[in-house]
Amino acid sequence: MTPSLLLVAILAMSVAAFWIGKNRALSVVGGARGARNLHSLPGHYGLLTALWCGLPALVVAGLWVAFQDAILVRLVASHLPPEVTALPPAQFGLFLNDLRNVVAGNIAADQVAPSTAAAAADYLRLRGIARLSLAALVFVVALVGLLVVRSRIRPDLRARNSVERLLEGMLFLCSCIAVLTTLGIVLSVLFEALRFFSIVSPFEFLAGTQWSPQIAIRADQVGSSGAFGAVPLFAGTLLISFIAMLVAVPVGLFSAIYLAEYSPIAVRRIVKPLLEVLAGVPTVVYGFFAVVTVGPTLRVWGEALGLEVAGESALAAGLVMGIMIIPFVSSLADDMITAVPQSLRDGAYALGATRSETIKQVVLRAALPGIVGGVLLAISRAIGETMIVVMAAGLAANLTANPLEAVTTVTVQIVTLLVGDQEFDSPKTLAAFALGLVLFVVTLLLNIVALYVVRKYREQYE
Repeated sequence: MTPSLLLVAILAMSVAAFWIGKNRALSVVGGARGARNLHSLPGHYGLLTALWCGLPALVVAGLWVAFQDAILVRLVASHLPPEVTALPPAQFGLFLNDLRNVVAGNIAADQVAPSTAAAAADYLRLRGIARLSLAALVFVVALVGLLVVRSRIRPDLRARNSVERLLEGMLFLCSCIAVLTTLGIVLSVLFEALRFFSIVSPFEFLAGTQWSPQIAIRADQVGSSGAFGAVPLFAGTLLISFIAMLVAVPVGLFSAIYLAEYSPIAVRRIVKPLLEVLAGVPTVVYGFFAVVTVGPTLRVWGEALGLEVAGESALAAGLVMGIMIIPFVSSLADDMITAVPQSLRDGAYALGATRSETIKQVVLRAALPGIVGGVLLAISRAIGETMIVVMAAGLAANLTANPLEAVTTVTVQIVTLLVGDQEFDSPKTLAAFALGLVLFVVTLLLNIVALYVVRKYREQYE
């Protein structure tokens, strides 16, 4: 039985357990008329039975599937001939890779060595046995859970309390998974970044102005300087993000004010969905728009004004990125403005304030925490954008404040460094993790500043 079919079977058994538990609760009190004698609703007894039937089986299945491949590979390796087990670790790893490809159907069995084909056949045989064993074990665990809970169902059983404790535990587990996942991501990036800083000086990385991460493979190789000064990347990221925010924040905020305070309902119903469609456009489409339309247009305008505009410029990338970010600012600001109670507006009007004064002095101040959150989200999106920068701004690590020249960003260089075969003992590859760590720290600082601003203005308003 495949894992997907096994999951369907577990869900089916849980549904059956729900009805069994519910009917059992009603039967112990003489039917539906005696339901008032139960401590909890009949559905709570059914849900308790379903949870104890499905959750243990699901845990067993998850653990089995997680460790099944490693165990099967060990079992297959124990049956391999001596000439295969005596291979060096690198060649033995290639053998296991071919084995997995044959098992997955990516390579035909007649295209590999006979030992690999035999090992794949052994793996498939053991996997079939393992799946049958798992199905039987899951069925037994689910049945035991069902029977145990069914035997304990009595009128005084606190089924609702037990269900709430189980659900609370599941929610806590989900929260722990989210926190541990975040912690794992941070630690993995931090560990690799520390390896990079053990090779390259942090001062050179954070203060250097030359970025050329190519490392020479041979002593006589030229053109591989191995310079890791990331200042041009930081400057390019800030320049493009700044241009994007100059476009997105005013346009998004003013459009939100118009839609929330001035526009007729019929106009709002049409314009707001059309504006939010921009958020669903793939970034590669924005990149094409920047390359085909915005970039050439800026060059033509620059020539008319006597300015030299590069074919790939920070201005083109920033403008298109700002257009992409407008829905994030507009939608969140609009939601925050419309959430301001009408009584505050009425109070301002009663004191003689005009509509514009009410918006500036009352509505925007009340909605400021949400607006700051929208701007923060827009900044994070701008800093993390890659595709538009690759297509519209280029890959050149130039340290310049001229928006008409080509620049690059941190995210673009991360993608560039991690494309193709990688060696995780090379500073070139490890530099990507150092750049990622810097992005994480910058985003964290932005969150801290935003929280401070929100709390300060919220206290003043309250």
